[in-house]
Amino acid sequence: MKKTELAVRLTNACTCVSEAEDILTEIDSKFGDADHGLTMTKIAKAISQAVAEADGGIQSMLDAAAMAVMMLNGGSAVPLWNTWLDGMQEAAPASDEVDVAGLKAMFAGAFTALDEMSGAKVGDKTMMDAMIPASQAIAAYAGDSESELFDVAAAAAHEGSEASKQFVSKFGRAKSYGEQTIGTPDAGATSMAYFFKGLSKAN
Repeated sequence: MKKTELAVRLTNACTCVSEAEDILTEIDSKFGDADHGLTMTKIAKAISQAVAEADGGIQSMLDAAAMAVMMLNGGSAVPLWNTWLDGMQEAAPASDEVDVAGLKAMFAGAFTALDEMSGAKVGDKTMMDAMIPASQAIAAYAGDSESELFDVAAAAAHEGSEASKQFVSKFGRAKSYGEQTIGTPDAGATSMAYFFKGLSKAN
């Protein structure tokens, strides 16, 4: 996969998140600060702009995206997404091309960095409910198609996000609502699922 192709997928991921702003706001308004939609739109726009303007290879593009997110103000999502993107760029090739093995290494690096920072597991009702299954699906993928890799990741992230409806919140402001949070998906898991959905779109 060339850098230009990855850039299109990243841009599509950002568009997918931005278009879901109202949905994310509605979810977050139930047990959170009702700002997740706005925050994720800021993050998406920052990533998209950085990707469009980045010089150099794939690592340079992802580094620019991580830095752009780091400069934002806005809730817990900002450092989490910065950490994820930073982990991704550290494992990314400096060149303009990446194969399936390289993509798997990038997402493994991203997950390790975020996992160390977050500490949340599947069932804690956080973004990790989508991130962990997507990361596991990427790690388990044995084929050689970049498109297929992104498809399996998107499906796993969506399933994880949907499953978060069944869980009780263990982190953040929603934690105080306990079992009232059952039935509502986690906003962070939902936005992550939208991001992976967009990544699966090649054009």
